[in-house]
Amino acid sequence: MVVNREGPILVEGPVEVVGDDGTTTRSDRFVVAICTCRRSRAYPWCDTSHRRRKPAESRPDDDGRQPEEEPRP
Repeated sequence: MVVNREGPILVEGPVEVVGDDGTTTRSDRFVVAICTCRRSRAYPWCDTSHRRRKPAESRPDDDGRQPEEEPRP
């Protein structure tokens, strides 16, 4: 497993990811990029959405989201 500071987690496949709601998603690829920023439209797989925005500078009263982002349910 490779963890990138400003990108996805790279995992050698095949991989199964169990989501918060209990759903299982599987990939048979030899290397899988797992999204850590939750911006991906293909979540839990990374679609490089993290490249389109710079990370927010967190403040104690800030949740780290960019102003234009909508909160996730």
